[in-house]
Amino acid sequence: MRKITVTFPDSKSIQIENEIRPVTLLNNFPETDKKIIAVKVNNEVCSLDSVVDIDCTLEPVYLDSREGAAIYRRSLCFILAAAAYRLFPSAKLVVGHSLGYGYYYTLDTGSSLKTEQIIALKNEMERLVEEDKPIETNFISYSQACTLFQNLNLVETRKQLNYRCPSKVQINTLDNFSDLYFGPLAANTSVMKVFDLMPYREGFLLRFPTHSRPDELTPFEDQPKLFEIYHRYKEWGKRLNVTSAASLNQLIHDRKVNDFINITETLQTKCISDIADQIHERDSVRVVLIAGPSSSGKTTTSKKLALQLQALGYTPKVISLDSYYIGRAETPKDENGNYDYECLEALNIEMLNKNLIDMFNGKSVELPSYDFNEGVSYFKGDTMTLEKNDILVMEGIHGLNDKLTPLVPADKKFKIYLSALTQLNLDDHNRIPTSDNRLIRRIVRDAQFRGKSAADTIGMWDNVQKGERLHIFPFQNNADAMLNTALDYEMSVLKVYAEPLLHCVTPMEKEYSEANRLLKFLNCFSTIPATQVPNQSIIREFIGGSAFRY
Repeated sequence: MRKITVTFPDSKSIQIENEIRPVTLLNNFPETDKKIIAVKVNNEVCSLDSVVDIDCTLEPVYLDSREGAAIYRRSLCFILAAAAYRLFPSAKLVVGHSLGYGYYYTLDTGSSLKTEQIIALKNEMERLVEEDKPIETNFISYSQACTLFQNLNLVETRKQLNYRCPSKVQINTLDNFSDLYFGPLAANTSVMKVFDLMPYREGFLLRFPTHSRPDELTPFEDQPKLFEIYHRYKEWGKRLNVTSAASLNQLIHDRKVNDFINITETLQTKCISDIADQIHERDSVRVVLIAGPSSSGKTTTSKKLALQLQALGYTPKVISLDSYYIGRAETPKDENGNYDYECLEALNIEMLNKNLIDMFNGKSVELPSYDFNEGVSYFKGDTMTLEKNDILVMEGIHGLNDKLTPLVPADKKFKIYLSALTQLNLDDHNRIPTSDNRLIRRIVRDAQFRGKSAADTIGMWDNVQKGERLHIFPFQNNADAMLNTALDYEMSVLKVYAEPLLHCVTPMEKEYSEANRLLKFLNCFSTIPATQVPNQSIIREFIGGSAFRY
């Protein structure tokens, strides 16, 4: 009889016969108060009820880890979908974007959503959690899946099976509700005890805990400006009847995607033009500050905005915040003893503000430079003077933080926040996280221009996001304008570049679980060749071939 060797994090190994489910092996992990919600089998995240049938290393996935929190959120969404189906079987539940540690949902019942309906949904979810029901994962035939999703009125999910046609389809099931499998879920409902449903605008928020504090909900922090941007794009997608990956795939299949590409690019250019008009209307503005998280397209946006400003009679001049680093010897260190180049204190704020004020007063200033190899600030004779129609453009992570420019009067600065908020969903119940959009952009760009592997980029992504949470997201409501830099066709383009890179991440690397997840995500999209991408598109910042010089 064939035996399987299972090795645990402490290097202890056991042998088992044939196959086993991880849930029966949990007592082999070190004792802890932490809740195990899943496991990693050879660095692939798997449900506790999955089958182990090969030699492997087995690691716990705790609820307070990033991967554990993702499983918790995904499972909570699944329970909500099951509750909505039981209470409102003919209604369409649609997930939206994230907002204040929650997801925005709408429920189309044919009339305005009432508070008592939201309360009923919450009560039904609590019942499912209290009864500790199993969440099953299994395979059914392709034809069974088509019939199942049609009977469940999951229109976008059924449509996706026109473009992903496996002989067997993996699904999750809770009671009499099933949905397409996009990633491992908790093995049972009792894990998801901490959540809330909160009325918000035309729908409601499904609120969940942070991964660092899994036993409680944090106070809600509204982001009304960000919501309005998303809402506008969602309505735009509905008008074009392109709201999901399946809808985009249908355009590609029907050879109608070129028009959609042009419409999408035109809309983004119009939004940039509208921001330029807002700047022009405020006659006193002398400096435009652009901030956004990694791979949100800051560089291309600043160049496209500069063109729009030129069309209005301005002469844009660019100041690089990187030139104002104080020098490695004076740079603060983080909790791990590494130089923290992302903190505000790493910049020479005093010099920056003096330079700005001097230029606003008509003086010529000598601009600093920074040697990243030596870690020193120096001057090489570069000067800048602001003429009457000149306007400064500065791009950097601290642009929305008024502590960056404390001496600059509010009326002289215009702050822009960028975010890659795609309005597309994978289907009605499964959203496309903004961070996934940006991570795939970053993986492609790092490979194209920086010689980094996908594993390298994935490995440093947690630190990148930590910096964003500290230095960017808390200030986004300070923005005078927000720009959505996502292009709803871009995943189909980036897929061509990202998939070969992600396939090179091996199960021996800890980044494998994330690479594997991203590959499953990209599998939802048909491909679009790069030749169809305009040369001034933001996408060109990541794949190359841009009309702009970087």
